Order: sequence, then C-alpha cells, then structure tokens
Amino acid sequence: MIYNTLAHYYDALVKDDQATSAWHDWIHTVKIGFSILELACGSGEITRHLAQDGVHIDALDLSEEMIAEAKQKQDSQSIHYFTGNMLDLKECGQYEAILCLCDSINYILDPDDLIHLFREVDAHLSDSGYFLFDTHSLDRLEEFQEEFNETGEFEDGVQYQWSIMAEDDFIYQDFAFYKLDGTIQQEHHIQRVYEPTWLHEQLERFFTIVDIRTDFDQEGIQSGEKYFYIVQKKGKEQ
Repeated sequence: MIYNTLAHYYDALVKDDQATSAWHDWIHTVKIGFSILELACGSGEITRHLAQDGVHIDALDLSEEMIAEAKQKQDSQSIHYFTGNMLDLKECGQYEAILCLCDSINYILDPDDLIHLFREVDAHLSDSGYFLFDTHSLDRLEEFQEEFNETGEFEDGVQYQWSIMAEDDFIYQDFAFYKLDGTIQQEHHIQRVYEPTWLHEQLERFFTIVDIRTDFDQEGIQSGEKYFYIVQKKGKEQ
C-alpha cells in the first residue's frame, strides 16, 4: 500500500502554505455551498483551510496512515475524516461540491475507472453542484523524461531519496526511507496523465465544463504543470 511511510513525511516533503492559499482562492471562484466531499484528502491541509469558511467537509482517503495524520492536526468540528475509496462512494450522501485535488485523480490508471469516478461524482452531487479537480499536464511527461532525483534528511534523522521519471503516459515516483535502525522502507507510486481532448469528451458525458485553467491563472490548456477543472452537474444553470 502506498502512503504508508510517506504519509508521516508527506508535509515535510510537499507542504506549501502559499500553494494552499492558492487552492483555497481557486475553489472559491465558484459558490461551492456548505456541504463538501473531498476525495483523496491526504494530510488535510486544504481541508482545514476550507473548514475555516464555515463549511462542512466529509474527507476521505484510501490511506489509513494519511487519515491518521490529518486527524492529528484537526482543528475543526466541521470536518469528518474517514478511510475510503473514491471509486466507491455508496456510503456517501449528496454534496453541493466534490473536490479531488493535488493530482490525486492521476492515481486512477484505468480510463474506465476514471469514467466510473465521474459517474460516481455525478450521482453524489446535488442539483447545480460543482466538481473541482486538477490533473498533471502533458508537459509533466516531457519534464520527467529525464529522471529527477532528490535526497535529504528529515528532522528525526531519517534520510530519504525521491526519484521521478515518465514513460509513455505514466509518471513513476519512487521513495526510499533510510531508518535509524538500518532498515530501508520503499514506496512505488504510479500516476497516469490523460490527454485533455479525451478527458473533456468524458467529462461532457456527465457535466457542463465551467472553467479550465493551467496553473491556477492561465485560461484554458496552456504550457504549465497542472490543469484545473471546474465542472457542474449537467442540466442546471451555473
């Protein structure tokens, strides 16, 4: 299972308060309402910021370790964290907005599973509800054709190595954690990058596309790292 050891060190590797604020501002470019479901919530950084606006958030993640990390810093009674699979939302209710952030959607490797996710989201959105998500851009595949490597040491003395490389439509991330007792713990992550034209065709089966951005502030599909999508349950006005 991924995000076992990595869950404990996730914030140390990627936490970025400025980026969290940008996520918060982007989400509020539409009226998301007061009932939100967050898929693949991770360590709960964005979740906590949204909860400060007085909304209620059900936040799920497939990793029990990630949920444990999020609960440790929970500072709002309006967040309900639980372990769950975003491809199976039968235990969830109806929401005014559903979020899937920080390239979590790229962990869905089978195109049929991604279509199933869109169907699940549509079923759990209330009338006029919004689905907001991001995905790696095609540029990331080119960026990581040459392998990226990072090494470092955490505050507890554990050293790590992080490598990223791309092949075909896939991005592979490998983590090695060198523990103080001499053991090495490894995690292997695979993500798939979807071509925007195909993605738009599948989205339009279920939703009306409201807005697409590249890296928060560029309109449409441009050169950059991430595409940001706001779509709305079909058949309703914005």
